[in-house]
Amino acid sequence: MSLSIAPEPMRLVVVGAGGRMGKTLVKAIAEADGVTLHAALERVGSPLIGQDAGSVADIKPNGVAISADPLAAVLDFTIPDVSCAMAAFAAQARIVHVIGTTGFEEKHIHRLEAAARHATIVKSGNMSLGVNLIAGLVRKAAAALGDDWDIEVLEMHHRMKIDAPSGTALLLGQAAAKGREVSLKDKKVAVRDGVTGAREPGTIGFATLRGGSVIGEHSVIFAGQGERIEISHRAEDRGLFGRGAIRAALWARGRKPGLYGMDDVLGLTGL
Repeated sequence: MSLSIAPEPMRLVVVGAGGRMGKTLVKAIAEADGVTLHAALERVGSPLIGQDAGSVADIKPNGVAISADPLAAVLDFTIPDVSCAMAAFAAQARIVHVIGTTGFEEKHIHRLEAAARHATIVKSGNMSLGVNLIAGLVRKAAAALGDDWDIEVLEMHHRMKIDAPSGTALLLGQAAAKGREVSLKDKKVAVRDGVTGAREPGTIGFATLRGGSVIGEHSVIFAGQGERIEISHRAEDRGLFGRGAIRAALWARGRKPGLYGMDDVLGLTGL
């Protein structure tokens, strides 16, 4: 008779623990099975250093003091330069790095790819199951409908959002481009102003709205002659991103180094 021994809880580090998503991640870890908060990080000089991470996140104290020293597997919703620095640390430490940061440029992606030779990195413009599911549907629809259907990605976020289009909008636009077997870089139209002329066939447009406290709303519109298809997602609870990040960390545990996406985590690569 063999006895199965449950694995030790996965020790997670939250980067930017005093920020909006950092607090959400601390709460999500407290509510999830199979994981524990090992460390909570803030920038050097932050007034939050030394404070209890649970108290900062408005839950009961958890005995983890916020510090500036990375120690273990990392959940990271910060800014591109910080994420790249944490990826380099993850490569040195041979640990899991889950990245929900958006706004990456090509130079950042090269740094992440280099780090992924030694670190197991899961990166996504959105960690939710729903968004990644509709990305698969968008890819399928774009492939099936053809170039004579116009594609527009419409998104709205809260007034404090710092990048546009959002990482989720770009994820959905990339899915559409992949379905059409074209480069999003070549087909993306993010700004329209003045006398623009007729819409260029085959382009993928983006419209960005900002205001209030909207967590995130996204629609991909396929506009044909006499008919229109819309595939939409609305985030109603910021905690869904934290839960997705934890799921990604648990999935990545023990896997070989590489740069993965949430479609890998959720088994949606074939959709």
